[in-house]
Amino acid sequence: MSTPSLDSLPIRRLTLRDLTACADLSEDRGWPREEHKWGLLLAAGTGYGIDDPGGGLVAACVVTAYGPQEQPSLAAIGMVLVAGRYARRGVGRRLMRHVVAAMGTTPLTLHATEFGRPLYEELGFKTTGRAEMLRGRFVPPAVPPEVTTRAATAEDLPAILRLDEEVFGADRTHIVTRLPAFADLLRVAEADGRLTGYAAAWPNMDTHVVGPLIARDTETAKALIASLAAHTGRPLRTDIDVRHGELLGWAKEHGLASVAFNAVMTYGITALPGDGSRRFAPVTVAAG
Repeated sequence: MSTPSLDSLPIRRLTLRDLTACADLSEDRGWPREEHKWGLLLAAGTGYGIDDPGGGLVAACVVTAYGPQEQPSLAAIGMVLVAGRYARRGVGRRLMRHVVAAMGTTPLTLHATEFGRPLYEELGFKTTGRAEMLRGRFVPPAVPPEVTTRAATAEDLPAILRLDEEVFGADRTHIVTRLPAFADLLRVAEADGRLTGYAAAWPNMDTHVVGPLIARDTETAKALIASLAAHTGRPLRTDIDVRHGELLGWAKEHGLASVAFNAVMTYGITALPGDGSRRFAPVTVAAG
């Protein structure tokens, strides 16, 4: 029986039933399996994949759209992976072209490694920002932050959603409302009875990933990170917008080390919407 060519293999929508195959694909490329994160992305976003006739997936990615369902105002592309045995054969390019075409006029964003950036540039994406990944065991400051933080409650959800949309620049209710179940920790900052920031820490392998991190200023962001760290015994990992140099410096002084940089790229817009001065870290680089 002849083996079908890669170009003839159909691109299909992925579902939660494909979670194990997606995790297998991550592992194939030397990434952590990240089943918890895949579960969120496949539930809240749209997965695209190519089946391998021999079993498993040739390639996969996930698109998370924000704003009105009928006409999203922004979509984030993430987890773009091609099985090692099919690398450098144009599969990733074909999958990305399919996704860009499927999204039509919706503006797109993604976080790109140095390895992946040339492909995205070829497709018309432009680098419009940069994020630095940090990881390590947080060392509490000698003087605790003065900003008040506490565990979020169900009553905080409307205020969190309002703040998030204002700062992010698009409605992402379908992500934020999943955070209480997805994250191990969800905390808020407040001043004068008003919510001024919020942050989550969700489990990923042996770490807790801090994200999203939304705060009115750097001091509030520091307080949220410190409060999350105080309630976990795991190392922290996060991806901070490099424009927030003060927060990056503070985090490094308190035990987190630089691991990598990613280019923040956009397609169809020259900059991300919302208020970058209050947007410190994404939920995950795969979803913006």
